[in-house]
Amino acid sequence: MAQNDPASDNASGGPRGASNSSANGGPNSSPSGSANSSPNSSPNSSANSSPNGSAKSALPDGLPAPRRYWAAATVMTGISLSVLDTTIANVALPTISVDLNASPAQAVWIVNAYNLAVVMALLPLSALAERIGFRRMFTFGLILFTLASLGCALAGTLWQLTAARVFQGVGAATLMCMFGGLVRNIYPLHMLGRGISINATTVAVMSVLGPTIGSAILSVAPWPWIFAVNLPICVLAMFGLRHLPEVPRNDVKLDWISALLCMATLGVFISGVDMMGQDLLRGIGLVAIATVAGLVLVRRARKQPAPLVPVDLLRIRPLAFAVGASACTFAAQMASYVSLPFYFQQVLGRPYLEVGMLMGAWPVGTAIIAPLAGRLSDRYSAATLSGVGAATMVIGMLWLTLLPATVSNWPIVAGMFVAGVGFGFFQTPNNRAMLSAAPRSRSGAAGGLQATTRVFGQSFGTALVAIAFSVSLAHGPGLALVLGTICAALAVVVNTVRFNKLRA
Repeated sequence: MAQNDPASDNASGGPRGASNSSANGGPNSSPSGSANSSPNSSPNSSANSSPNGSAKSALPDGLPAPRRYWAAATVMTGISLSVLDTTIANVALPTISVDLNASPAQAVWIVNAYNLAVVMALLPLSALAERIGFRRMFTFGLILFTLASLGCALAGTLWQLTAARVFQGVGAATLMCMFGGLVRNIYPLHMLGRGISINATTVAVMSVLGPTIGSAILSVAPWPWIFAVNLPICVLAMFGLRHLPEVPRNDVKLDWISALLCMATLGVFISGVDMMGQDLLRGIGLVAIATVAGLVLVRRARKQPAPLVPVDLLRIRPLAFAVGASACTFAAQMASYVSLPFYFQQVLGRPYLEVGMLMGAWPVGTAIIAPLAGRLSDRYSAATLSGVGAATMVIGMLWLTLLPATVSNWPIVAGMFVAGVGFGFFQTPNNRAMLSAAPRSRSGAAGGLQATTRVFGQSFGTALVAIAFSVSLAHGPGLALVLGTICAALAVVVNTVRFNKLRA
């Protein structure tokens, strides 16, 4: 059995290290001090300090049972809603376009409007949640999501449905930006890995079930019911709101200029990524504009005590490494998810129905391994576990790349399953390191950073696929899969550097 390395445990999530007084301090804490934070450090340490350095009252180490179970169930319901509405609408696009007399290109905006709203709102809403309270913000998000779902179900034109989807995306972003912060405050520190693994399992299962549920609804009911099905689930979740944890609020005034600048930066970036598949040069130009705006935003954030863009958290070395590794693996995941259907159909010659079955093996592997990864992440170094997970993901993706065109389905399923296992084994320890390294008073910002990193990585992975297809339409699927494999290999490199740096 692998042994813990004490130094790496102190750096990225082992069980033995004592809390360093500066490890989870405010934004002015030093990187070297933060490297020694431990996942089992006392919740009464300086992790509870406010962004400006003043001490707050000690926070409880998670919620007591059975309140913890009700709060976890409420968060899982929110996750299920946000994941389902990301995937379930895709299945209905052909039916919606015919019913609303819209072209396929116009119908795609039903999905794009939702995704853009989520991306643009994540960081501003996570900053707002720290200031008005997690429970109040979650309540607002759930009510907005419920009303927007009703609006989607009642929409009679394309623009009405698109507008309702924008509000639904804002509601989903309000929920999503707090998942990390809520989990950090629901579970005791020694159970944080298991809590994160439950979330990962929920995401994986809902990713598999989403298209199936959508198809089942459309087989017996018109398309508005794929949105109306949210209503009873939302009402059920409202009964659990009172069990959610309440964290001391941040009294730093929200910078609305940074909020607007952040929304514009992310919106232009995602639009540029989406444009690359149609006009590569224009897409690159939009991404360049977003990059400049992002630099201005970061420069502004450096002068603030609790900035909307949490550059203060990126000074904490374990968290910074976790962000970098997460961006690489999500880029690899999305590059694979987008390119593999083309790869299976064009390169391996699989029919459409078989493609759906083959794609399902990845999230199944993630769902199976997530609970084990959660338990191990509460005991062993995140750098070690995440490195093993990323390496396993590389093996699975390389396996898929090297398969001959005459291969049967079982080797494909095996490669997808191995890649999914690696992805699941990576995510839980890495997310634990990200959330546990941040001060408790900044758990909302850490959760927002986690969600934004995921979206950024996925957008970059999508851009890689667009670039691959623009280089060669015939070899695009294979090239995109190779680029995704390189991203996963970069995650291995980041984890290797993390292990060596943080144990030094």
